[in-house]
Amino acid sequence: MTYQHLEIKPVAGRIGAKILGIDLSANLSDEIISEIRQALIQYKVIFFRNQNLDANGQVAFARRFGEITTAHPTVPSLAGHPEVLDLNYGKTASRANNWHTDVTFVDRPPLGSILRALVIPPYGGDTIWANSVTAYQDLPDDLRHLANELWAVHSNAYDYAEAAVNLPEDVKAYRAIFTSTVYETLHPVVRVHPESGERGLFIGGFVRQIRGLSPTESADIIRLLQSYVTRPENTVRWRWQVGDVAFWDNRATQHYAVADYGNQPRHVQRVTIVGDTPVGVNGQQSQAVKGDSSAYNQRVAVAV
Repeated sequence: MTYQHLEIKPVAGRIGAKILGIDLSANLSDEIISEIRQALIQYKVIFFRNQNLDANGQVAFARRFGEITTAHPTVPSLAGHPEVLDLNYGKTASRANNWHTDVTFVDRPPLGSILRALVIPPYGGDTIWANSVTAYQDLPDDLRHLANELWAVHSNAYDYAEAAVNLPEDVKAYRAIFTSTVYETLHPVVRVHPESGERGLFIGGFVRQIRGLSPTESADIIRLLQSYVTRPENTVRWRWQVGDVAFWDNRATQHYAVADYGNQPRHVQRVTIVGDTPVGVNGQQSQAVKGDSSAYNQRVAVAV
């Protein structure tokens, strides 16, 4: 793929690229936006260093790629910005140190997520992304055929045994908010990307059980498939700097925010773009089982 308006430098072999010389606060041309979207689909996650965006600028940039969701189905938004999720770790947010794809517990998970770095610890606090398309391609034929047939229930409800463990009070409080409305959705384990046509493993931390299998059988199969997603050669690790912006294709990736920075502050803000309903290899669409997420995906009014 050739780019006429962008200077792109891949960061890792299978996923991730830096886009150089672009000011996201500027009024970018439609041609540049089109190429950024192409780069997103090709590289799955793209990075912009040294940006000078505020929350309004972040939202304005995100809107160039589609309608914007509300900040989150259950977690409150940044004050005055209904579309911005404020992740101030150690103050208002629980650390998301597990592999996941954003908000897959609803029937229309986000197309993509745009994350802006406000405060970054001097060491630690990296984020790792994994390419779920190349993970699928790596599967042996028999395992790929099995995955094609599987459907899994995703939910924001925590596993009972995990929830019963003694947790800090702030974590308990955040989890209470996170699960204040319980959502469950049946998604294909293999999703067909709506723009590229690529097939990818659509699993991650919100998967609770595979349809038709016991919890033990489900856990074994998901663990096996997930091991292909998180192989080191299938990932990219980003060392954040203040002002960085990361934009990832939520339909073809998982990510992991590494919680290795102790009590140091880490403050980022996320905006998500409305996605479509996932489709499996047989053409069937995902189905909501519990919870109405229509308010999450409704159009957020533009401030005047």
